[in-house]
Amino acid sequence: MTLRLEDKQAIVAEVAKVANTALSAVVAEYRGLTVAEMTQLRIHARSKGVYLRIVRNTLAHRAVEGTEFACLQPSLVGPLVLAFSQQEPGGAARIMRDFIKTNPKLVVKALAIGGQVLGAQALDNLAQLPTRDEALATLMAVMQAPITKFVRTLAEPHAKFVRTVAAVRDSKQAA
Repeated sequence: MTLRLEDKQAIVAEVAKVANTALSAVVAEYRGLTVAEMTQLRIHARSKGVYLRIVRNTLAHRAVEGTEFACLQPSLVGPLVLAFSQQEPGGAARIMRDFIKTNPKLVVKALAIGGQVLGAQALDNLAQLPTRDEALATLMAVMQAPITKFVRTLAEPHAKFVRTVAAVRDSKQAA
């Protein structure tokens, strides 16, 4: 399908805009996947806040140029799908990892996060990053733990006194 210059510029602008705000990116080769399988991947990605797009490699080169994902340019060879994680760093990797379990024809070529290229073997590591809610819950638990321990420590002398009085009462009642 031949694209007009205006269409190409629009695609490059759209992908560049997404790349500027994205937290991480995954580049995967989709050779051998059916249209129905790609549609399922797109639906799943859209529901998780991941921008998924098949773009010509020359247009992808131009789109990621000047962004922190410019490091992916050597990996942009062959029929590729770009996945940009908008809400959480591990989102795109999680989508790809889950999809590969049922469709092994999708092959991850490279990942990028923070301007650094990671190999395909790092997919699981990136996918295991906690979501925003999980990270906040962990942070709150860490922040709450010292306060909880402090309150327990302050309450312990009174509790020990009450247990001692109760033990004396029980021993007198038993005698």
